[in-house]
Amino acid sequence: MLKRLLTIFAVFSAISFASSPAWSEPKDIRWGTGPVGSVGHKVLVVLADFLNKEMPGYRITVLPMPGAVMTVKGFGTGELDAYYGSDDALREFAADSGRFKGFKAIMKRQPVQSMWMYTIDCGLAIKASNRDKIQKWTDLAGRKVYTGPLPFDTRLHLENALAAIDTKHTYTQVDLSTAGSQLDAGTIDAMLVYFTGGVVPAPWLSQASLAVDWAGLNPSADELATLKAKKFAIEQVDAAAISRKDIHVQKLTLLPFFWGFDIGLNMPTDDVYKMLTLLDKHASDLVRLDGDFAQIADGKLAAFQRRVLEQTWDLVPIHPGLAKFMKEKGMWDSKWESNVATM
Repeated sequence: MLKRLLTIFAVFSAISFASSPAWSEPKDIRWGTGPVGSVGHKVLVVLADFLNKEMPGYRITVLPMPGAVMTVKGFGTGELDAYYGSDDALREFAADSGRFKGFKAIMKRQPVQSMWMYTIDCGLAIKASNRDKIQKWTDLAGRKVYTGPLPFDTRLHLENALAAIDTKHTYTQVDLSTAGSQLDAGTIDAMLVYFTGGVVPAPWLSQASLAVDWAGLNPSADELATLKAKKFAIEQVDAAAISRKDIHVQKLTLLPFFWGFDIGLNMPTDDVYKMLTLLDKHASDLVRLDGDFAQIADGKLAAFQRRVLEQTWDLVPIHPGLAKFMKEKGMWDSKWESNVATM
């Protein structure tokens, strides 16, 4: 009889354990990012693997999407738990303009900024044999230009820059994986190029570089002056730092803007603080796996957050976990306090 009671007790204990509350299981985080072959996808795969090991209370799934803007919207509608976004996207969102026109009326939750990671620095390239015909950005007027896939923020950034110098080109869509061969064949006259932190090429660009002998296309001095006057950040990067092959210019002019991987108030203050603390501690190890982490390595995470927040603090709320991390590091600006999200 006793043996039978013990057996029944064991069965009920097993059932009770199996049906225990959800907090005993890792919390699933559906984290949206760019498509396979993009910088965002490559980085988030590394980051998710790291966080899944270091924060076992969470289980991050990387969900590639056609463009980062779709991850911001997916977060806002509740389809995703975290997103991949640029300062350009948050600026559009805050202004209820462009791709986010009318979106606030249908969103279910507010995007929050919680972890800025790097800049993506974008520019333009042409087929090297066309250097005598196309020598500056305005020479692209009326020509077929691939500024990137339609959903890409890099495309938006370049389109805005070309509009700023009044260059009315013909946007021509091709598959990202064939951009190099399409440039070589003359289907397009120019294509985007971009580098994380002005140094690490986008994964797809390595393939494109095998398909075409491309040359960097720089704005003229007058075009540069116009872009600076219209508040575009400008970098001029040594060609040798970004490419082993000859890109036919000594320096390539790139336009950087900021990118981050953001989770909302579905992750508590202390957990976001822990996530940032872990990243700060291990970023120098992660950069050995993926050079895209270089801008936050060697203890530079907090300084990088400050650099971005100085421009974005009032666009969408700041996660209180990020605020806690910044205060501990002595990088907090008291004027940002008014836009810290309430849990």
